[in-house]
Amino acid sequence: MATDLFVRALGRADYEPTWRAMQAFTDARGDATTDEFWVVEHSPVFTLGRVARPEHVLDPGGIPLVQVDRGGQVTYHGPGQIVLYTMVDLRRRGLGVRGMVESLEAAVIELLGRHGVTGATWPGAPGVYIAGRKIAALGLRVRRGCTFHGLALNVDGDLSPFSRIDPCGYRGLEVTRTRDEGIAADRGTLADELVAILAARLGYRHVAAASPELEPA
Repeated sequence: MATDLFVRALGRADYEPTWRAMQAFTDARGDATTDEFWVVEHSPVFTLGRVARPEHVLDPGGIPLVQVDRGGQVTYHGPGQIVLYTMVDLRRRGLGVRGMVESLEAAVIELLGRHGVTGATWPGAPGVYIAGRKIAALGLRVRRGCTFHGLALNVDGDLSPFSRIDPCGYRGLEVTRTRDEGIAADRGTLADELVAILAARLGYRHVAAASPELEPA
């Protein structure tokens, strides 16, 4: 029985080496390469997407700022988030970029719904929101028909760094986390659920855990 998705639980990892490993994985993959999800928690970092405007970074303080190759504006990653990176061959899944974005959003909304919380999308602003408060950000890059980057879900981390930016380019956008929305489940439980939901939505039948060790970029 062939595995059609590997899941790597990377634990805590710095942002830039993980990003470079995603690029290297995507550049090296072939038609038969198994898709992968990487689950990670980053040390504090602000990342700016390809169209991000510098004025949306209000005061980074001592938090590193990294210009990256995903879509979208500026966001924050840090402890207390579930970051799920999706190395997916869109052609094999029969998806376009819009369909992949919708799948990511729908997976987070389903996860929240299982815990009694109603999430929603916001036209023109990818991500997931609860009563206008952003709980999950997402951004993708597609290279050779394959995605990398993915989504970040706020669970129980410090939200104050978001006040140092215009989150996703929106001045004054309020952010929230699952803990503040009444969800008691911990990060590990929610990460496992989110991976299972997204894998099912994308049609993977045979999912296996893979080593957390990444090849150096």
